[in-house]
Amino acid sequence: MLIIIFLFFLIASWIVSSQLKSRFKKYSKTPLDSNLSGKEVAEKMLHDNGIYDVRVLPSRGHLSDHYNPANKTVNLSENVYHGRNVAAAAVAAHECGHAVQHARSYAPLKLRSALVPVQNVSSKILNAVFIMMFFGAFMLPSFISFDLALQIIIACYAVFTLFAFITLPVEINATNRALAWLHSANITTGRNHNQAQDALKWAAYTYVVAALSALVTLAYYVMIFLGRRD
Repeated sequence: MLIIIFLFFLIASWIVSSQLKSRFKKYSKTPLDSNLSGKEVAEKMLHDNGIYDVRVLPSRGHLSDHYNPANKTVNLSENVYHGRNVAAAAVAAHECGHAVQHARSYAPLKLRSALVPVQNVSSKILNAVFIMMFFGAFMLPSFISFDLALQIIIACYAVFTLFAFITLPVEINATNRALAWLHSANITTGRNHNQAQDALKWAAYTYVVAALSALVTLAYYVMIFLGRRD
């Protein structure tokens, strides 16, 4: 049963990822009626929201766009930064949605930011536990008991799951802010707006799948642990 569930999420993740790439490829070729670049869209949204201390910068990589609250920068991939298309406008506005959240002290964003170092430490601990379990099982005397390892793994995945579910309202809210502003500022109108909405919808689905997948993985290890205690 568990194998079927994992296969389901693996397939769901692949479908969502494929659809997301397909949508962005399609809308990257769709001209924006307002003819603004991603950089110009981002700067206009920031200024329209009274934000003047956030810089918009180009970044390397595909779909590497993100907002960094530590140095207050909206980082846009080259295609988005220079692009004058629906996909570029949607992505730029979405990332600025996070900047607006930061400026408005949006509670879920503050909580997610606080959890980032906890998640990073949990990831390192999890890697160390798996390495110790591997060497303990195949090469060297056991470094750590299996029950203790399971408890640590469960604790780490609990952090990952919490982070994933807190990310959901952060991303959905940023998308809603972006779409509302794109419409009110006449950046996207008519068919352009529906296309921007479609692109961001599939981006949101990736976070939904990730959150549910993290929850299922956590449940899997909890069931193993409880099964050993029976």
